[in-house]
Amino acid sequence: MLTLYFARGTCALASHLALEYAGADYRAVRIDFASKQQQSPEYLRLNPKGRVPALVTDRGVLTETPALLLFIAQSFPQARLAPLEDAFELARANEFNSYLCSTAHVAHSHRMRGYRWADEDAAIEAMKKKVPQNVGDCFEIIERHMLKGPWVLGDRFSMCDPYLFTVASWMKSDGVEMGRFPKVAEHYSMMSADPVVQRVLAAQNAA
Repeated sequence: MLTLYFARGTCALASHLALEYAGADYRAVRIDFASKQQQSPEYLRLNPKGRVPALVTDRGVLTETPALLLFIAQSFPQARLAPLEDAFELARANEFNSYLCSTAHVAHSHRMRGYRWADEDAAIEAMKKKVPQNVGDCFEIIERHMLKGPWVLGDRFSMCDPYLFTVASWMKSDGVEMGRFPKVAEHYSMMSADPVVQRVLAAQNAA
């Protein structure tokens, strides 16, 4: 059985959703950021990065959302969460997930975790002020160049869609109006109405 370590409101939601879509046999364990459980010796032995998600498999622990999503897609090919048969389209899917991870998520993180990049209060405040513009710029690229519609890869639902839904759920708190991006807004609405999404969100909130 797989074990996913997650925290509420984090990118771990994407992997949690992917496991559910894949029909995987798994359990989800909540890490409480409020009590800094991610910094506990027990969790750091599991994931020295002190972050989520972390996925425990029979071969070891995996971290980083793009890696987990690809692992889930390849482990459960019958769920068709990735275009595994097409090298170019699979690279496109990984390109999208990498952009969310390395650029959009980082832009979002400057709002509450500026201490990762600076020590001076003024610099951290400057980063916070820049978040709406930077996150908005990321979604401008997604809207115009990366989200084919209705799903990220077009007519085919994939591992990219839970990830986009997760990152898009932070837009309001980042000061970005989702209505500026019609395709992103439509995608978010479709995902929000999905019983799988509703079930996983309910489970995370109850954990």
